[in-house]
Amino acid sequence: MSRIVIFANGEIPNLEKVRALMRADDFILCADGGTHHALALGLMPQLVIGDMDSVAAEEFQRIKESGAAIELFPRDKNETDLELALQTASKKNPDEILVIGALGGRLDQTLGNLALLSNAQLSSVDAKLDDGLEEIFFCREQVQVEGRSGEIVSLIPWQGKVEGIETENLKWPLRDETLYPEKTRGISNEMSAGVARVKIKSGVLLVVHRRS
Repeated sequence: MSRIVIFANGEIPNLEKVRALMRADDFILCADGGTHHALALGLMPQLVIGDMDSVAAEEFQRIKESGAAIELFPRDKNETDLELALQTASKKNPDEILVIGALGGRLDQTLGNLALLSNAQLSSVDAKLDDGLEEIFFCREQVQVEGRSGEIVSLIPWQGKVEGIETENLKWPLRDETLYPEKTRGISNEMSAGVARVKIKSGVLLVVHRRS
């Protein structure tokens, strides 16, 4: 199973928790300033994409000398560096895409990053945002959440109501029910086992899992 890990230029509250997520065979792709996070973890990217406005000169020299591929884009563009990185990653047809450092900091960037994950082109890929403390992904049919009993799982309807929701191993179960975007019923549920499962019949559900 192939996985592409994209480092974005957002916040990472705990580098060691992110380190625990990494695999030896990950393809490392950095979206501009995300290069800083990869290097801080001792990881050398295979590919860096962006306008390089957030990459320090020393960092740029290091990745250049390592032989990493660099795709330069102009500053005046319609896409964020992360969007460009996701476009490139999806063309490589991976089984999984893990985006690290796409949460926290600027709210507009965080909301934009969540929206990027909802792109239909990623619907066949296991795509997640993760900062080591929280993982965020979309449920279009069914998903499972792996963690520990007591950890928080929030279910948030995305761009409209979500119908036919069935949950397993959540403290407050949903049984063929509907969640609405203007209501907060799905917020702050809790895992009652190491694996929770969510199924839906229609709509798109944003799943936020906060680790303990």
